[in-house]
Amino acid sequence: MKTTKLYLMLFLALGIIGCEKDFLDVPPTNQFEDPGYWTSEENVETFAYGFYPAYFVGYGSSYTWGDYFSGEVLNDDFAPSAPAQFPKVAPASGGGWSFAWVRKANIFIDRIDLVDMDEEATAHWTGIGRFFRALEYHDLVSRFGDVPWYGEEIAEDDIDNLYRPRDPRGFVMDKVLEDMQYAAEHVRENVENEQQMVDRSVVLAFMSRIFLFEGTWQKYNEGDTQRAAKYLEAAKWAANEVIESGQFSLGDYRSVFNSLSLAGNPEVILYREYEEGVLTHALNSYNNKEPQTGPSKDALDVYLAEDGLPIELSPLYEGDHGVEELFANRDGRMSETFVPYELRVNQTSSRYSTSGVAVHKFLNEEIADDPIGSSNLNPTDAPIIRYGEVLINYAEAAAELATLGGPAFTQADLDKSINVLRSRPEVDLPDLQVVGDMPAVNGQTYDDPDRDPDVPAIIWEIRRERRVELMMEGFRNDDLRRWGKYHYVDTIENYPINMGAWIDKEVLQAQYPDANLTAIHLADAEGNRLPATATQGYIVPASSPEVQRIFDDPRVYLSPLPLDQIKLYADQGVNLEQNPGW
Repeated sequence: MKTTKLYLMLFLALGIIGCEKDFLDVPPTNQFEDPGYWTSEENVETFAYGFYPAYFVGYGSSYTWGDYFSGEVLNDDFAPSAPAQFPKVAPASGGGWSFAWVRKANIFIDRIDLVDMDEEATAHWTGIGRFFRALEYHDLVSRFGDVPWYGEEIAEDDIDNLYRPRDPRGFVMDKVLEDMQYAAEHVRENVENEQQMVDRSVVLAFMSRIFLFEGTWQKYNEGDTQRAAKYLEAAKWAANEVIESGQFSLGDYRSVFNSLSLAGNPEVILYREYEEGVLTHALNSYNNKEPQTGPSKDALDVYLAEDGLPIELSPLYEGDHGVEELFANRDGRMSETFVPYELRVNQTSSRYSTSGVAVHKFLNEEIADDPIGSSNLNPTDAPIIRYGEVLINYAEAAAELATLGGPAFTQADLDKSINVLRSRPEVDLPDLQVVGDMPAVNGQTYDDPDRDPDVPAIIWEIRRERRVELMMEGFRNDDLRRWGKYHYVDTIENYPINMGAWIDKEVLQAQYPDANLTAIHLADAEGNRLPATATQGYIVPASSPEVQRIFDDPRVYLSPLPLDQIKLYADQGVNLEQNPGW
């Protein structure tokens, strides 16, 4: 049996340049073309490892990292001093328009039939290939919308197929659903290296993620309620399969993100292993000794009070004029995600946060002062997909499906999903209830005064739970896109995302006499900029009008196709139509 160390080395060797799939033009496929390679199941397994670093990036490697923490900043969770901007022009080349990984998956699927394996093994590995093809097509469709579907390997001289026009998004995602359904039926439930190899639970977890995205995209962006219902049903089914399997449970929230080893963690469905001197990253360091982009006031305010009510409704909320008040009587995940005992304001700390509130969700304090806790030497393991996400996927899919003629959303749905999340020892919030079509706590219905009126109250609370549970894990940008809510990231319209902690400059100056606090801009609770002489107010990280992020064109929901591809297709007599507005 392979050891974990061998698996780690294979993972590293096959992914030495593959941690950022988007930047690869052609994956290394030709070295396995020779039929002599396809002689054993072990060789098939080794080929499959080549997909892992491309799709399971985790915390990345060295100084690069995936979507965790500030790997995805175009959202309303962060309060940067220079907000990430929407793209303005179509790229000349690149931009992610590549089907190299589709080709690699198709080669894998095709070559499996050459291997002398029993029927079960052939079906399992075919399911693995179709799973990775589904992941790639989900990425392509999420980015570009309509894309050509390639269900088999295309010869290099097959011009008609190489320059095939784009297929409709719905057609492609129906094919993705077929791939995922096949994988869910045939991929093994038990594999050699549990939590580090794709098994049926991994397939189902990703299936719940992909079709929650696509179902809500179809509902809110395409208006295709029939297809939306089909995809949401798939997401709900897949999540429920994971839940009903009884294989996973929730433990300590923060240990999922800052552990030196995730082996055996009951919440982790798949993780990427790191090891000192072999494969390391820098994410622990950015939660330790470096300046960081901090959370927005908008993100901080979303955490409920410990009585389960929004802060504007709860008598337990003590306000935010000081770090003790800010964190008092709140959802326990807030102090698990953000530093609850001090503010780190620019000029007062070398590891300051742009908003004054620092993130420590990914910090392992045991190694914080060791060499491996700094620089790019961090060996903490990275969750790839976890049970907590599957639970919230189930809740949202079930609630959205109910709005499209599916089964009614019930208390039983909440009890098997969101209320499991709330029962963690360090969270310990009252159960969320549904009374009619309204959220409730202890039998009393409520309606958050800050609720977007376009969003039903119970779905608003599910989206809140999702944002809190998955905070800083790289989901928020995609969530806003699929809901059609990109205007939330407009720093003018949604001013709390350009606000941070409330501070008193005079108090800080007394604590840090050498600090130059004059450059820190402040605003009042309504987002109005205060004069430079003001000493109390909320930090405004992006103070210059020129750096504000404005949402004014829905074309940004899809990425533009690169111009060189449009010309290349045109040279072959094919009109590769650009995405609307670009």
